[in-house]
Amino acid sequence: MSIDFVVHDADDAVGVVVVEGVEAGQMLTGWVMDQDRTLQFEVKDAIPIGHKLAIRDLAEDETVIKYSVDIGRVVQSIRQGEHVHVHNVKTKRW
Repeated sequence: MSIDFVVHDADDAVGVVVVEGVEAGQMLTGWVMDQDRTLQFEVKDAIPIGHKLAIRDLAEDETVIKYSVDIGRVVQSIRQGEHVHVHNVKTKRW
């Protein structure tokens, strides 16, 4: 089995894509590192390597957690499997 994205902590809201060529409609497999388990779901968008994807649905104003760290808030609802980037998450710093 190949791993397409990684999630560091089970409480994270996003995973990081670790393969090239992810296209909408693909079934991806992710590895949740702290629990040594996998999860699978279909991606909704093309997502470049190194970019984030939602591993669960995220509501507007919800906090996004990556590597157990608050990386911002959702400004537009995000469904599981969608690309998480500057168009739907903003920093809380300013």
